[in-house]
Amino acid sequence: MIKNAKEIQLMRESCRLLSLVFAQIDQLDLTGMSTLAVNDLVERYIVDVLKARPASKGQYGFAYVLNSSINEVVCHGVPSAQDILKTGDIVNFDITLEKNGYIADSSKMYCVGPVSAEAKRLVDTTYAAMCIGIAQVKAGARLGDIGHAIESYARQHGYSVVRDYCGHGIGRKMHEEPSVLHFGSAHTGMILQAGMTFTIEPMLNQGKRTVYVRDDGWTVVTHDQLLSAQFEHTVLVTQHGVEVLTRRPEESFQHLLGHKSLVNN
Repeated sequence: MIKNAKEIQLMRESCRLLSLVFAQIDQLDLTGMSTLAVNDLVERYIVDVLKARPASKGQYGFAYVLNSSINEVVCHGVPSAQDILKTGDIVNFDITLEKNGYIADSSKMYCVGPVSAEAKRLVDTTYAAMCIGIAQVKAGARLGDIGHAIESYARQHGYSVVRDYCGHGIGRKMHEEPSVLHFGSAHTGMILQAGMTFTIEPMLNQGKRTVYVRDDGWTVVTHDQLLSAQFEHTVLVTQHGVEVLTRRPEESFQHLLGHKSLVNN
């Protein structure tokens, strides 16, 4: 669970490479693209350019390198040639990457062309909720502080938090201890220690938090068919705060949270 200095450096490199994958997606005109086409482009970039392994492919029998979750899909959406992204859609791409034996995990929402004000508000609030959860991380804090901050913020803005899925420890395995809930009570749960690496990945729904899994056994959808959004980062607990290992070039956590230690090097 606790990573040493060498392991942390390897995690940093995997996470840095994963941030480059999202930079590639940022350059795409997603309108009219299928989610399978995005999947195939990402796979080629990870394998051929970054010389890394798409860690999701083959994990638990999953056949693709990313999850593509559109509109009412909460998570674990399966790429398909039939899923054509259109103006007004919101979509989450959840991607993992392994380099030198260590795994990085991150996801990002994309707005396809102009989207409704309601959809944009959900996306922006979900990102802010993730960041507020990240801001709780430091040695000596408790896991419950993260979930409490996320759920409190979501509720203040009229959204529910999905409870069926959570963040997780990560390193040599994609899913390690601890489980990181996105709801809960402050000052409860495991005490965080420097050297821990885990994901924070809240899913916020416009409507109720209840979800179901489609017949494909993967795709998780809101029960009321209202929109859902998710963001995810892999973080490192430090003595003085947190390092966002998968931070993307466009992200500046200082201006959002005023917390210098949120930014990695």
